[in-house]
Amino acid sequence: MTDLPVLIYDGDCGFCTRSVRLAERLPVRMRILAWQEADLASFRTTEDRARHEVLWIARSGRVFGGAAAVAELLRNCRMPWPVLGWLMSAPVLRLLAEWAYRLVAANRFRLPGATPACQLPPEERPGRSDRSGPL
Repeated sequence: MTDLPVLIYDGDCGFCTRSVRLAERLPVRMRILAWQEADLASFRTTEDRARHEVLWIARSGRVFGGAAAVAELLRNCRMPWPVLGWLMSAPVLRLLAEWAYRLVAANRFRLPGATPACQLPPEERPGRSDRSGPL
């Protein structure tokens, strides 16, 4: 359990870093850590998972990844952001949010602020049907 929720992101990815800078402007108290600098075992998660999706570690210690992590971040903000977080968690919209998250994650190297570190090898990109793992 942690005193504040923790947002863990890919610190080598320019797009991810810019996205986290936007998240810092939200009305929420949280710790933000690059996975490269985090003790992932203490958060009960793995490097493999942190490489492939943003993570939200709730105060309870529960780990959320990808679109669910973004929804939890929003749900922990002051109004009106929790409404968007709850909507992203609704059954049909959750599927849409997960699809959008995977699309962005798979193409983050093409987005503004991206660096060469943003491009995962094809076999490690989110959404691959032959890849086993948390996504």
